[in-house]
Amino acid sequence: MSIIKMKDGKVIIRDVTLREFGQNVSAGYLHIFNPKIRVEIAKRLLQAGIKEIELFSCINPKIAPAMAEGELKEIVNLLGRVEDARIIVLVPNWRGYETFLRLDLGPEGYNYTLGLFFSAVEEHNRLNLGWSIEDTLKEYQRIIKDACSKDISIFGYISAVFGYMGKAGFLEADLRKVNSYIDMFFDMGIEIVTISDLQGVADKIRTEKVIGEILRGRNEEEILRIAYHPHHISSSFAVEMSILAYEMGIRRFDASIGGTGGCITGAPGNQSTEDLIQGFISNNIPIDIDLKRILSLSHFIRSEIYEKIPQVESAPL
Repeated sequence: MSIIKMKDGKVIIRDVTLREFGQNVSAGYLHIFNPKIRVEIAKRLLQAGIKEIELFSCINPKIAPAMAEGELKEIVNLLGRVEDARIIVLVPNWRGYETFLRLDLGPEGYNYTLGLFFSAVEEHNRLNLGWSIEDTLKEYQRIIKDACSKDISIFGYISAVFGYMGKAGFLEADLRKVNSYIDMFFDMGIEIVTISDLQGVADKIRTEKVIGEILRGRNEEEILRIAYHPHHISSSFAVEMSILAYEMGIRRFDASIGGTGGCITGAPGNQSTEDLIQGFISNNIPIDIDLKRILSLSHFIRSEIYEKIPQVESAPL
């Protein structure tokens, strides 16, 4: 295993509960998963020391009813502008970006961070976003140029970096292209790029190989701008891979309370935020998050939301 000696050992956990779970809530349960409780969860995550939160995504409400613009407007009005933390909103295309702007999420308004996502595997990108990687990146270049002109902070996400189980079998991502996508994002002004094991297809050997190829030749500043997002049917295995990623130099990780989430294209859930924090603590990895507050929040979410809202087939990332 290639271990990169990093001066900075501090971990940043980005919680994706509200965005990933929210995309899977059907219209009949929006009275439970309402703006008020969504904002309460966000505030409690912040109070626990979580510094990055995926709040929602600006996608078609026909796919994800909880992402209707009226709901989103109420959420941002209740939460307001947040200092000393990143509130991230994902958009899949120019139409989603226009919603981001209408909600006044730029620096002159609520100062949230824009998230752009696509897949490293063509079949999955077409299934998830409806067009080719090439066309997606052309659209994103247009969005990035406009967002940068408005001083909007941007995060990038690349799915299926560790491979994808498609209709005809397993498809590997071209890691040379993945590295070129990361370089392109960095060159265009994107701050953080997340690499995702979308379907939890990577074992320890593949995880080590892929992360090693992504980090090889990069300096510490660039490595600190790369995040790891593992999906897996087993939260404990995903945590194990996150600890491996930490040993290799990664310092940013995605997780969700209770490990909920997923994607319509077959992704299992996330690693759970509470398991990940406990895993880091057990391995003496420095982390500045209040575990007791997270466990209390986990109990609240399970009793008030998870036990009342059945999981449905997931919406796109």
